Amino acid sequence: MRLLVVEDEKDMNRIIVKELESEGYLVDSCYDGESAYDYLCMSEYDGAILDIMIPKMDGFTILKKVRSKGITTPILFLSAKSDVNDIVCGLDLGADDYMVKPFEFKELLARIRMITRKKANVHGNIYTCGDLTVDCNDCTVKRAGRTIELSPKEYAVLLYLIRNQNIVVTREQIETNIWDFGRDSASNLVDVYIRYLRKKIDDGFDFKMIQTIRGVGYVLKANQ
Repeated sequence: MRLLVVEDEKDMNRIIVKELESEGYLVDSCYDGESAYDYLCMSEYDGAILDIMIPKMDGFTILKKVRSKGITTPILFLSAKSDVNDIVCGLDLGADDYMVKPFEFKELLARIRMITRKKANVHGNIYTCGDLTVDCNDCTVKRAGRTIELSPKEYAVLLYLIRNQNIVVTREQIETNIWDFGRDSASNLVDVYIRYLRKKIDDGFDFKMIQTIRGVGYVLKANQ
């Protein structure tokens, strides 16, 4: 899962990034609003943690601009601005949540889990797509009630697909969200893991959920 951290206080930025990476997230970070806007427009994130009072472009303006472009990345404001009017303004502009500094990191993690669940068909941390379920509570996968054993990387790729179900994703998007840049990366790595998943998820079923969109990438579809 890939997150963006936007915080102009460099020590705070580094602390948040380090803590998130220790929890298994892939994290990009920047220190000003113009860079944040570019990141959000050019890359796909599962969520963004955004300060409001940052140089070059404030958080409220960033949010208005990305929402006007149809970018639905879940955004959590993390700000020292504690006035109720600021909180209401942030939420009304389209933020998914708002936390006031100082904060407890456990709560921040819980808020991140909450906002990243909003984009997919998920209840109680369980994703469903047709007869396929991915239970993030115990990392189990089932199709039509049958348990499917996956390796950690297979599970990560499937989780990315089911979180973006019915949306075509490119090989580059999958690779960027699952593998760190410069690590484990190879030109056919995504294709290899898609092949593994198809064997485990689709073999034995008439309807093949993992579909190739020629020249673009892959999509996970329910049998409708």
